[in-house]
Order: sequence, then C-alpha cells, then structure tokens
Amino acid sequence: MRVIESCAKCLYEKQEKMVNHQEYLSEIKQIIENRDADDTAPYLVYLFNGVYERYFGKKQPYTEIKKQYNDLVLSMEDSLRTKIEKSEDPLVTAFMYARIGNYIDFGAMNQVDEKTFLGLFEKAELQQRDIPVLESFVARCERAGEFLLLADNCGEIVLDKLFLEQMRKRFPHLHITVMVRGKEVLNDATMEDARYVGIDRVAEVISNGNAVAGTVYHMLPQEAKKRMDKADVILSKGQGNYETLCNQGFHIFYSFLCKCDLFTSRFEVPRLTGIFVEEK
Repeated sequence: MRVIESCAKCLYEKQEKMVNHQEYLSEIKQIIENRDADDTAPYLVYLFNGVYERYFGKKQPYTEIKKQYNDLVLSMEDSLRTKIEKSEDPLVTAFMYARIGNYIDFGAMNQVDEKTFLGLFEKAELQQRDIPVLESFVARCERAGEFLLLADNCGEIVLDKLFLEQMRKRFPHLHITVMVRGKEVLNDATMEDARYVGIDRVAEVISNGNAVAGTVYHMLPQEAKKRMDKADVILSKGQGNYETLCNQGFHIFYSFLCKCDLFTSRFEVPRLTGIFVEEK
C-alpha cells in the first residue's frame, strides 16, 4: 500500500512531536522524500527507528503496556469463551471478537482507551458486507490443509487464540500456524507474548524475524517465506499487515479495524469500523 502525501505528512508529524531535534528530523524527511514507490508506512517507520537508535539509543519498550493488555484480555478469556460457545455460530462470534482486539494498537492510535475497547464488545455484529467474504473464507478452509494467521497486537492475540480454538473445532484437518514479530516493535506480539497468552497451545507459532510492524515478504527468513508460500488460507490481522501485503500477489483475507484517516477514506467507513476483505 503506497505512502500517499497525507500519510507521509502524518508520519513526519508523529516524529516531530516525539523528538525536537533538527538533524534527526532532517534525516527522517530525507527518508520520506526519497522513498521508493513500493515502500510502505510500516517499513518507513522501521527505517526511522534505525535513525532514532543512532541518535538517542533504543526506545523505551512497550513491555508494561503489552503485559497490561495481555492480562486484561486474559482476565476476560473464560467469560468470552462461554459467550462464544453459547452463540448461534461460535466461529463467527470468535471472529468478531478477534477483530475487535485489533483496537489495541499503539502505532495507529493516538490514544488507546480501555473503556472504548470494552465497549466495542457490546456492538459486535457481523456486517452485511462481511457475509460473502466469510462464506469464501469458510469454503477455502474446508478445502485447505495449511492455515496461516499473521498476528498483530498484544491483547488481540488472546482473542486470536479463542478464534483459533473455534477454527480447530470447525476444521480439524487444518494445520494452523501463527506468525508473530521477530523483534520488539510497538505493542506488537512477539514469540514471548504468544507463549505468555498460550496461543502456542492451539497453533504452531513462528517468527517473522524482524521489527517491522507489518509483514514485508522480502525481509522474512526462509522458513517464514515457505509458510506463506505454501499456506492454502492466510488471515492477516491489522492495518500494518494490510499495508505491507496488499497488491503483493498473495491470496489473503484481511481483518482489522479502521483506525486512521487513510483507512476510513479508503474503505469509506467511520472510524473503528471492522473490515473483512479478500484479496485474490
């Protein structure tokens, strides 16, 4: 997904608010202005972080925030699982809950509010536009052997775990793999987080090998590339994964909430609207 001018302006302004240092900001501006046509916002932020470390050292990790939201959603796990299993269609309900989890994004969001997050569960419902995509998703899963979920944020991966529990019940023939970030970046889920929330008990978990808040195929280690190449069904979570993977030639289902102007404009929906689209 190309970085349009309004997105480039937003990327620069976020750096400007974070650091008042002219030499640093000059380098950031050069990266933005000299970007390749195929460069995406998550990849540019990855480059920014390299410049930041050279000037100021490593950024403060999101360790406490990640634990806070992992623990919050873990505390809800049993009650949500009960609601899922008592619902008319547990797979659909688990999918909607997992999509709500995409709200917990400290990259795209100016502010993550716990009350807003919890309120989204009261409004969880499948949209009419989701139905044909869901039907296609289910049909492909019925014929598939390998399923790959590209994870996004902490907290969200607890809800992904509940969704994968239902996937295993509906499609017991599937081999399910979850790909997480290879290094710390924002509040994105890593292997440590995956084990902490127990998603490794319902799926095989692998690393994407890097600290990009998305999935840049050419940067993946060989094993991760192989998993993407041989997956019969790929479910990609979050805006960052969408930005880095759309129009790259993969058949992918994308699930996320629209959290910034770029996405609300692209899909012509209000902020925090859930999106489920299939790219063939």
